[in-house]
Amino acid sequence: MIIRSLLDTDLYKFTMMQVVLHHFPAAQVEYRFQCRTPNVDLRPYLDEINDEIDALCKLKFAEDELLYLSELRFIKSDFIDFLRLFHLPRHCIIAVDGNRNGEIDILVKGPWLHTILFEIPVLAIVNEVFFRHATPQPEWEEGRRRLHEKIQLVFNQPDLKSFRVAEYGTRRRFSQRWHEEVIRILQTSMGSHFAGTSNVLMAMRHGVTPMGTMGHEYLQACQALGPRLRDSQMFALDTWAREYRGDLGIALSDVYGLDAFLRDFDMFFCKLFDGARHDSGDPFAWGERMIAHYQANRVDPRTKVLVFSDALTFPLAIEIARQFSGRCRVSFGIGTNLTNDLGPQPLQIVMKMVRCNGQPVAKVSDAPEKTMCDDPAYLAYLRQVFDLPPIKSIPAV
Repeated sequence: MIIRSLLDTDLYKFTMMQVVLHHFPAAQVEYRFQCRTPNVDLRPYLDEINDEIDALCKLKFAEDELLYLSELRFIKSDFIDFLRLFHLPRHCIIAVDGNRNGEIDILVKGPWLHTILFEIPVLAIVNEVFFRHATPQPEWEEGRRRLHEKIQLVFNQPDLKSFRVAEYGTRRRFSQRWHEEVIRILQTSMGSHFAGTSNVLMAMRHGVTPMGTMGHEYLQACQALGPRLRDSQMFALDTWAREYRGDLGIALSDVYGLDAFLRDFDMFFCKLFDGARHDSGDPFAWGERMIAHYQANRVDPRTKVLVFSDALTFPLAIEIARQFSGRCRVSFGIGTNLTNDLGPQPLQIVMKMVRCNGQPVAKVSDAPEKTMCDDPAYLAYLRQVFDLPPIKSIPAV
């Protein structure tokens, strides 16, 4: 089995899931898989992927796992009671098969509360199955050399003593074995420069900090769950604040693009949330605009955290840290460049929410290639509502 524990996923899946339990328990959703890497045929591995998903759906939380979750300050007791009964419903994966375009289809459809934990382990399964066959003899020593080179680069920046990196690479990791080794090396070699990991199982096993708040799907779902579309982003942030009362205060900024985010992220949210996360577009321009926005709202940006997590490498993170040093607090989440950098090209695969309660939902990214929606008419309407410029084409889902 590739996935041996339901904790082998990102923390923000649990933080969002708790919000779903308390605020949207009846919501119905649909997720679709997409491989953005050209000329990759995953169809030969369908049987193996299906077998791994069958095994995933037989897992339940162990008592020591639930105890660990219950000790996190923001996890509530009724959520633990729910997880004690939880398993992933196999019947909600409607299709895992090949299509006419030479790609594979993975469609998840069902109650949001019961399907939210599918995304990360399914993507990890697809990755590991693919690399098992594409790279049967991995260059482990090359991976270790590259990793130590990155770590040394950090220590070669004595002026960046507060530089901190978290590992965010579960969904696109080369394998579970390599992921665990990366965590061990980061923990023993980086010292205070290693902030933690998004993976809850790795955090529990190695005694490091689990990290994460909200993901794109949360703000997407609120397009269908809120009072009206134009207010959906503010509704999502308000609901999050009511659930966590000031905890887990990093807001995701790129579901509608930065312009729309800043229009909604008013003085109230500037003061209420600890900071914001960048996940598409130019990180330097984004950081400058966030700092200017805080200043315009009479908030000292030096008290706020800007989290960068979009396709980061160590040299890029260091460059960003240097630009914003002393002007705000910065943190970095590095994924693929940590957990899948052994030589072979990583897969660019995603599984995104495309519908909620029967209504299309969309992510309108600052990077056009990351925009996802299966309904062109809805996407055009959403762009009009949020006063966003039209785009010429929509990536297929």
